Amino acid sequence: MSATATTPTWRAVGWRDIPALAALEQQIYPDDAWSEQSWWGELAARPRRDYVIVEDDEGVLGYAGLDHGGEVGDVMTIAVAPRGRRRGLGRALLDELVARARAGGAARLLLEVRADNVAARAMYEDAGMRLLSTRRGYYPGGVDALVLGLDLDTPSPPDGPESR
Repeated sequence: MSATATTPTWRAVGWRDIPALAALEQQIYPDDAWSEQSWWGELAARPRRDYVIVEDDEGVLGYAGLDHGGEVGDVMTIAVAPRGRRRGLGRALLDELVARARAGGAARLLLEVRADNVAARAMYEDAGMRLLSTRRGYYPGGVDALVLGLDLDTPSPPDGPESR
C-alpha cells in the first residue's frame, strides 16, 4: 500500500465487484483462477455462501469466502493482492471467516490449500488448523491439496490481529 492509501474498508462482496475479483484471481492464481461466471455462481448461492472484500482507494486488497454448511463451514477462498501482503490481512480474513462460521452455528471449519503454498500453510497452522487428509494431484500440475480443519468449539490462538 502506498503512503497515501486510505484505511482499508471491509464489506460484503457485491455483483459489481465481480470483474475486479476475476481480474485479481487471474493475477494470483493464473493456472486455476475463478472466472466471472464462477463468481456469479458463488454470489448466486447466497445466503449459504458468504463473501467479504477488503479495499482501499487503490482497489481490492483481499477477499475471502465461506460456505455455511451447517455443522461444518468450508473456506471457499482467501486471497490477498500482492500489494496487500505481509500485513496480516490473510490472517484477518481467516479470523473473519472463523467468526462468521461460529456465528452460523458451525462446529468445524475446513479448507483445502495447495501443498506448495508455504505462506498460506504457515498462516493456517498458526491459526490452529490441522491436517486431516491429502488429495493427491488435486490442483493443476498435479499439486496435492491438503485438507485442513479447525474445531470451532475451542478459541483460536491469539496470534492474529485484534481488530481492524
